Amino acid sequence: MEGGAVIRRDPVGGPEIAESGLRSQITALLPDVRGFARFLVRDRTAADDLVQDALVRALGALDQFQPDTNLKAWLFTIVRNAFYEGARRRKREARALEGHSLLEEAADPAQDARAAVRDLQVLIWSLPPLLREALILVGAQEMTYEEAAFVCAVPVGTVKARVSRGRAALAAAMRRAEGVSREGHTVGDT
Repeated sequence: MEGGAVIRRDPVGGPEIAESGLRSQITALLPDVRGFARFLVRDRTAADDLVQDALVRALGALDQFQPDTNLKAWLFTIVRNAFYEGARRRKREARALEGHSLLEEAADPAQDARAAVRDLQVLIWSLPPLLREALILVGAQEMTYEEAAFVCAVPVGTVKARVSRGRAALAAAMRRAEGVSREGHTVGDT
């Protein structure tokens, strides 16, 4: 193969792929990987750190990537695993910082569009982690159920059920929030 080092999967004539081609595919997927990391950690700087950690792991494990599989799902799995490992390590630290992040959120300006996005974000983060993760992978990242199942290491039916329950819970939370915001206004208010 031309254009870079060859990674051989099977010493007895398994498929080969060009390392440079794989690296360029990874580069093309960086915006999606970063977006998924942002949904996981809710902080731009922490998301960048998570992406960097995941890329170091991915590049170090290029020889473990199977050429006939989905590279995006493989990268998302690495991001997800790095996130959960980091979360376990920093459990106490997150509790100490929780009060600080709530103060920052309260200090942001309340523009209409920005407030709506923030409200949706709060509602999404109120969902249980497994439902939130399924919604983000299938909804925001536009993965197929099969790809999301691969990332989460669960059967496809489990992902479908989580997405369905997550959508229902999100819709119910939005209806409740809408009802609360309407209670403060009378019909004649403009």
